[in-house]
Amino acid sequence: ARVAVHYHGSRDGAEEVAAAIVRRGGEARPFGCDLTAPEAAAELVDRVADAFGGLDVLVNSAAVMERTPLAEVSVAEWDRIMALNLRAPFFAAQAAARRMPEGGAIVNIADIAAFETWPAYVPHSISKAGVVQATRALARALAPRVRVNAVAPGAILLPDDWDDATAERLARTTPLGRLGEPGDVVEAVLFLARAPYVTGETLLVDGGRNVRR
Repeated sequence: ARVAVHYHGSRDGAEEVAAAIVRRGGEARPFGCDLTAPEAAAELVDRVADAFGGLDVLVNSAAVMERTPLAEVSVAEWDRIMALNLRAPFFAAQAAARRMPEGGAIVNIADIAAFETWPAYVPHSISKAGVVQATRALARALAPRVRVNAVAPGAILLPDDWDDATAERLARTTPLGRLGEPGDVVEAVLFLARAPYVTGETLLVDGGRNVRR
């Protein structure tokens, strides 16, 4: 694949990822964009499609996960979280569908927070539940030409401010007995990008945490 690596504040990281892909014989370029800007998602999709001469797969993964105790949530925080976590993937998908050929695929990154209640992360949870429903709605609206699915990771990459005790507790209470690896999510994304008879689904990659409910 020829890969467009999006970044906002992590240009160095995006360039390292692109360089790693090139070293392995692929083609990749970083593209900077602040997806909280209203028109940014559609503009980014068009830039990428123009640069590569088309677009076959879109992975919507940009998001924030911030601790926001309910009583302290401000309108500005709400709008900023929703702009990146929910509005951006919707309009990126809308723009991508215009540029994709028959058989295109969109994979959204949701979160098990869409299926659980986390009192300290209410806006985040709502935004990710919106991603799950957007996946279903877009899948129906874009069928049969473009497939739309989602991956909902569990405990994979924990926030930097979570301590070792929290990580150990999460691993202990996960049915498969460990935290996930980024590669676990990658395999799920690749499957959904390739699966020709799957659309509108959200695949949980959570080590079984969802079955505890």
